[in-house]
Amino acid sequence: MGTFRVKGGNNLSGVITPQGAKNEALQVISAVLLTDKMVTIDNIPNIIDVNRLIDLLDNLGVTVNKINQNKYSFESKSIDLDYLNTSDFETKAKGLRGSIMIIGPLLSRFGKASIPKPGGDKIGRRKLDTHFEGLVKLGANFKYDNKNYRYNVTANKLQGSYILLDQPSVTGTANIIMTAALANGETTIYNAACEPYIQQLCSMINAMGGKISGVGSNLLKIKGVKKLSGCIHKIQPDMIEVGSWIGLAALTKSDITIKGVEIKILDQILNVFSKLGVTIEKTKNSIRIPPHINGYEIQNSIDGSVLTISDGPWPLFTPDLISIVLVVATQAKGSVLIHQKMFESRLFFVDKLIDMGAKIILCDPHRAVVIGHNFKSSLKATKMTSPDIRAGISLLIAALSASGTSVIDNIEQIDRGYENIDERLQNIGASIERIK
Repeated sequence: MGTFRVKGGNNLSGVITPQGAKNEALQVISAVLLTDKMVTIDNIPNIIDVNRLIDLLDNLGVTVNKINQNKYSFESKSIDLDYLNTSDFETKAKGLRGSIMIIGPLLSRFGKASIPKPGGDKIGRRKLDTHFEGLVKLGANFKYDNKNYRYNVTANKLQGSYILLDQPSVTGTANIIMTAALANGETTIYNAACEPYIQQLCSMINAMGGKISGVGSNLLKIKGVKKLSGCIHKIQPDMIEVGSWIGLAALTKSDITIKGVEIKILDQILNVFSKLGVTIEKTKNSIRIPPHINGYEIQNSIDGSVLTISDGPWPLFTPDLISIVLVVATQAKGSVLIHQKMFESRLFFVDKLIDMGAKIILCDPHRAVVIGHNFKSSLKATKMTSPDIRAGISLLIAALSASGTSVIDNIEQIDRGYENIDERLQNIGASIERIK
């Protein structure tokens, strides 16, 4: 288990470039299974979860060629479906939530797929019903092995269908899109997730010869084709990482410029940080957070009531940044209610912030009231453990703002989502050391 030793209280300064989007990478890399032609993907983040998926595909028979640190080519000509029944696949698939997204392309192209219950962040129940209910409507036979906790799907013929999703699941939508891409006839998905990750997946499949319309909306139409070809695809900058750097800059009163961003997908994120009083300067493809020497003040609602920040499906505020805005609020002037609607265990990391001196009232598993210090007193250094990716980066940001030296264990959770986080922070002046 790795550890970060972090000396907080430094004002940081410099330029940082966001990595490729983790959530998009897991989808588009899975989509290479849809064709036997070469697919080249650029701007792949060098992080644990993505590397685990690439290793899984390699063992499944995909020819993987690493062109450079963040660019790979994939060729899925000789897939070994027997590998799905091995203990090696069982172990690797269980350790990666994103492994669920190989189900759709394998079923679509080969007529069968199997996977154990996948792992991932411990942030609450994350059911897979939406995935498999959609596949069944396309003609798949589904069987859940209750004894071995294994999901199995087979299909002699997949037929396009009208599918109304019970929830706009991002990974569920992705799996159904990939399955429908090679099915007979037309599939309509209503209440589809429409996050930028889904838009990028659709664009990639269309570049491969697919026929998907309605991209960017919650009503997708997919006309199945007999075969898909190869393509070249570039992953968008990670908007979650951009939000993380905004939070870091505000809490540490730092001057940070984030280069190479997609401004058009950041509107809601920038809007929420603005409500917290954070100043953000925008250009065409970069944003700057100037040093908040005099702090930042939370805006009340129009009627004077306490501001509520909540998450929801795109284009609402992403749940992956709820923990970041909560940490930022600990030093704001004013109070805010944080309402995490989508996962019931995502706020449980706040006990560590309370240990550091933050004024937080955890109302229930979904809601927390934060009373900001207005920088009148700093957070205190402590020893803590990273419970998941997003809580982990939030605790790291808190440690970088705190007085004294903090120790963060289980940093593999942070490494699952953030590429070379310690080196990149050191480049802008952070005092952070990785201890093995």
